[in-house]
Amino acid sequence: MISVLSRLFIKDYQNTSDPRVRQAYGMLCGGVGIVFNFFLFLIKAIAGWLSGSIAITADAFNNLSDAGSSVITLVGFRMAGQKPDSDHPFGHGRIEYIAGLLVSVIILLMGAELLKSSVDKIIHPKAVNASPLILFILVISICVKLYMFLYNRMVGKKINSATMLAASKDSISDSVSTFVVFLTTVLAFFTEVHIDGWCGILVALFVIWTGIGAMKDTVSPLLGQPPEEEFVNRIEDIIMEYKNQGVLGLHDLVVHNYGPGRVMLSVHVEVPSTGDILVLHDMIDLIEHKLADELNCSAVIHMDPVCLDDEVTNEVKRKVANIVGDMEGDVKFHDFRIVHGPTHVNVIFDVVVPFNYAMSDSEVVSYIAGKIRKLEGNYFAVIEVDKDYAHG
Repeated sequence: MISVLSRLFIKDYQNTSDPRVRQAYGMLCGGVGIVFNFFLFLIKAIAGWLSGSIAITADAFNNLSDAGSSVITLVGFRMAGQKPDSDHPFGHGRIEYIAGLLVSVIILLMGAELLKSSVDKIIHPKAVNASPLILFILVISICVKLYMFLYNRMVGKKINSATMLAASKDSISDSVSTFVVFLTTVLAFFTEVHIDGWCGILVALFVIWTGIGAMKDTVSPLLGQPPEEEFVNRIEDIIMEYKNQGVLGLHDLVVHNYGPGRVMLSVHVEVPSTGDILVLHDMIDLIEHKLADELNCSAVIHMDPVCLDDEVTNEVKRKVANIVGDMEGDVKFHDFRIVHGPTHVNVIFDVVVPFNYAMSDSEVVSYIAGKIRKLEGNYFAVIEVDKDYAHG
């Protein structure tokens, strides 16, 4: 159904890297979600009223909250698609993450309310009046929610949307909870055993667990998380395509995510210090444009000249490489150069220390600087600590 609707209503529907196509997919799924969830609320509310089941009634209002979540999803994608303005020069793309967070909060609230109602049902038990019609309604509900899970997950992966993936988790939690309610209703239909309240507690706990997981998925991009490895690899591949034209390497890659389709990145690219500055600058411009065209991002490249022909620099660099290489963990260094003075030689470079490294940044600097001071040649280390923001 979603595939058919996308072909009918989304122009250039296969170009999911286009922000307008992403927005259209999000609004389409939000609209379909409103219709499905409100339909499920109506039929479950009727089933709950006819059967007297607190679990079914609570499940019905869970679907009503899902309809509200779909409204948030639709509005979120709509607002996220607004153009940048003076107050928000980087656009409104993070509204999509906020929408996903609101969906997660609603899931948690409904889980808490369902837990409260279930405990009350245990304290004040009432018989459940099951019937074939009630069971049929629950089966229909399970099938609809499974379909919603499938299309939300498919679209979420296609457009790389945390909001859609949160909606898919909500849908699968709903299908599981409704299945548990179905089993309870079947038990009440064929026997005199009534565990409606206990079933409601299990459903509530599952809903709360799902809400917490969905919240983590939407909070992380808001706080700032490393970019996906595939994205980083593609950046590195594009830059290193110009290896034969002067690119020696890259470091200090930083990716700023202002919402899907609104990515800014900065990176240092190493070039020979003996190269023609105008030719190298033109190459850097070409790389920036290629990154923008292929990855739909805004790229800024800092050009780092690297001395290749000085024997003293290369020899000291090899010694420093041995010192850093002997350290535990993935410690690296870059931007290496030496400056000769009247009394000593400054050895200047940046060292990349992993997050949660066993040694503190100051301990790393002291360790490397101490090793360098012991080298023959009266060397003094000037070290700046970096973090790998691209790989975490």
